[in-house]
Amino acid sequence: MTDGPVLQRVRELVEPIAADLDLDLYDVEQRGGTLRVTIDTLPGSDGGVDMDQLALATRLISREMDHQDPMPGRYTLEVTSPGVERTLRTPAHFRREIGKAINVRLADTDAEHRRLEGVLVAADETTATIRSDDDELTERVIPIDEIDRARTVFVWGPKPKPGGKGSGKRKNKKQQPKPSSPAQPESKKEPS
Repeated sequence: MTDGPVLQRVRELVEPIAADLDLDLYDVEQRGGTLRVTIDTLPGSDGGVDMDQLALATRLISREMDHQDPMPGRYTLEVTSPGVERTLRTPAHFRREIGKAINVRLADTDAEHRRLEGVLVAADETTATIRSDDDELTERVIPIDEIDRARTVFVWGPKPKPGGKGSGKRKNKKQQPKPSSPAQPESKKEPS
C-alpha cells in the first residue's frame, strides 16, 4: 500500500506541521475529490487529539496546501483524527497498535477463515500476527498485502456484576407515603 507521488508530496508537507504541534501524521488518503489527512497524538500518549489541536492543524495544513498547491484540480481537505476504532492500512499502523484487539478481512474471498478477530501480538514491514480469541489461543501470521480491511476494535470495560449497581435489577423497597404539602389557609373575606 504505497502512496503515489501526489500523496507522498502531501505527506512531506504535512509531517513537519504535525511534528511542530507534537502530533503524528497517521495517514493521508485521497477518495474521489476528498483529501483526508489523519493526525494523532504521538505513539504512547494518553488520550487523543482534541478539537483545538484539530482546528489549529487544519488551519496550518490548509495554508500550506494553498501555498504549495501539490494537488491537481479541485479537492476538499479533511483533517481528522483516527478515532477509537482505527483503520489499519500500513505496516506502521499495525506496529503502532500491537496489543490491541483488531478485526481483519482478507482479500481472498475463497479463504476458509476470511474474517479474523483477536489481539494483534506482533507486526513488521510485511506481516501481522493475530492471536485469536478461541480456546486454543492460536496465532496466525498474515501477510499485510493479503489484507482487504483491518481495524482496531474498541473493547468496552468489564460487564457489571449480576445484582450490582446498574444491573437493572431493583430491590423492592417499602414505599413510604409521600409527605403531603402543607395545607394552604383559606382566605376568608371579612364582612365590611
